[in-house]
Amino acid sequence: MGTTARRVEKFLDLGKQPIANAFVSPGKCQDEYFYDLEVGLDTETKLVSHMNCVDPPLMFNDSYVYYTSGSKTMVQHFKDIAGYLKEKFQPRRVLEIGSNDGTFLKNFPLENTVAVEPCGNFANYTREMGYETHTEFWTQDLAVKIATADRFDLIYSANCMCHIPDLEDTFSAIYYSLSDKGVFVFEDPSLAEMLERNSYDQIYDEHAHIFSVTALKNVLEKAGLEIFSVDKTQVHGGSNRVYVQKKGGPQYEDGSLEIELEQEKLAKLDKVTTYKKFAKRVEKSKIALVELLHDIKDGGNKIISYGATSKSTSVFNYCEIGPDLIDYITDTTPDKQGKLSPGVHIPVVSPEEGFDDSVDYAFLGAWNYLEEITKKESDFIRRGGQFITHVPEVRTLRGEPICQP
Repeated sequence: MGTTARRVEKFLDLGKQPIANAFVSPGKCQDEYFYDLEVGLDTETKLVSHMNCVDPPLMFNDSYVYYTSGSKTMVQHFKDIAGYLKEKFQPRRVLEIGSNDGTFLKNFPLENTVAVEPCGNFANYTREMGYETHTEFWTQDLAVKIATADRFDLIYSANCMCHIPDLEDTFSAIYYSLSDKGVFVFEDPSLAEMLERNSYDQIYDEHAHIFSVTALKNVLEKAGLEIFSVDKTQVHGGSNRVYVQKKGGPQYEDGSLEIELEQEKLAKLDKVTTYKKFAKRVEKSKIALVELLHDIKDGGNKIISYGATSKSTSVFNYCEIGPDLIDYITDTTPDKQGKLSPGVHIPVVSPEEGFDDSVDYAFLGAWNYLEEITKKESDFIRRGGQFITHVPEVRTLRGEPICQP
């Protein structure tokens, strides 16, 4: 966080990792960038972060390949939350930070709605829609340029705040940009959910932090901001939607913050021993997954991966799983097809080309979309095909819930 000195205790090492979304053209594997993916706990703020954050332009640039609108689940999710926020807060001026291809933004009128998106290819989408769009990273300097004399009544950001290494600058910029009665609403993967599900694949280059509400409360207060409500969602394998205002703002706490803080205290999310136990579970998961894949492969079965996701990049590189175990990855994103997965270089093909009757098992690279996937691939399940997951434990399944209630 900025230049502030802090004491961080390392608890997890996922080894050398590539840029999770940097799919490689055949013949150019020698140009790949790798870094050491080590994770630690800040003993003061209780923030869980990478020990070595990747420079954001290496991840977020004109070649970024994740399209929000590619998932029906996410399109409906953003439509629903946009409608709720409009009705509850009736914002006059709206800002979205990390607007991607405009899936959330398009639910708001062109006038008085502003987008911030550092990936030029996606910034072009919202600009062509007619929205004022800034192709820059979110900083205090950009906040000063955008806000001018007219602050925002709603600032929204989904799966973006956790991408930004310098939270001190980020939240100070939010404070500057927010009207006195305005609300800042953001959602990111939940640390508590990650620990419960053992979903260590939430940790990859883009996720510079995995947030607990406890840590967010501590960090936001330093910027003059306060949390007044918290929602739990199942998006991206379990997320928190956090509602924030300036200290002393008009919104009343609804009790959800205190409930979440108490639950996190009971789960000992402020103790490094909790994370060291998690690291041991991660190591056991790696051993079990590799053994399962070898057993299936030795039985003469064909294994593919369903979804060329950042999550699967993290898993495959940590577990050293390559094309000897996974024949190929199917993915609907044209920009990924015909390329090799980052690091371990598994070929990526279209579902039309690769998800056929020859497939016996499919690793769930996008396990968080299990319901959507099983509806779409009912024929695969009906003929005896099985999915493989490591969440919350390594096993095969035929469409059952990832986490039992």
